[in-house]
Amino acid sequence: MSQVKRIKLNQLLASWTTSTVSTCSWLHEKGFGYDLLNKYRKSGWLKSMGHGAVARTGDKIDWSGGLYAIQDQLKLPVHVGGKSALLLKGYGHFIPQAKGWSLFLFGQPNTKLPIWFKKYPWDVKLYFVTSKFLTKASDLTISKHSMGLYSIRISSPERAMFELLSLVPQEQSFEEAKYLMEGLTTLRPKVVQELLCACRSVKVKRLFLFLSEACNHPWVKKLDLTKIDLGRGKRLIEKNGMLNAKYGITVPKNFSTHNQ
Repeated sequence: MSQVKRIKLNQLLASWTTSTVSTCSWLHEKGFGYDLLNKYRKSGWLKSMGHGAVARTGDKIDWSGGLYAIQDQLKLPVHVGGKSALLLKGYGHFIPQAKGWSLFLFGQPNTKLPIWFKKYPWDVKLYFVTSKFLTKASDLTISKHSMGLYSIRISSPERAMFELLSLVPQEQSFEEAKYLMEGLTTLRPKVVQELLCACRSVKVKRLFLFLSEACNHPWVKKLDLTKIDLGRGKRLIEKNGMLNAKYGITVPKNFSTHNQ
């Protein structure tokens, strides 16, 4: 290897954010051609993470290091949301986890995850949800979360709960949603109000209000429900459940006494 190429390699390895993935397209824009990257792989300096992505040999990489590349290099509108965001924020530690963590990623409509990320054997069960039910919510409902040497973007607790409820009952149980809501005692009323006004899902808004009132959270009293469109008609959430008259949703029978 020539002296110039060795210097270039040393600069690349020294500037690399530890335990993260780099996409080949991003490195190519930085002046590292595909042939040169291939030589680095063959020489053992880099390791392949799948077609179009590499990492430094010796680095321990998990899903967050891959998501870092998706967010910061590819600039895709993808973030950690739902239950995963709540767990990262320290909520729901009492909820038993099955073998392998469930990772819920949310993206804008028509967004696709890179094939290398989807196919890599991360130690998580991956759920990728694309939806427009919160597209009008401000960027303040998504923030950076430190993973140590780098940060990734995740939902605020307020937004995460809305995202979780959008998956009830298909991917998230009503019971788990209730347990997680119980822990959200310090949600910001202004952010909750914004999300309730921006949310396009009648089911999610009704379920959010039902659970928050059932948990007697003090921030609920600061919401202005007159500005929230709760739609018309009934919404089936729990099959063979009981109808909650206030919000017109069917809920588990053991919740039927709340908010009638």
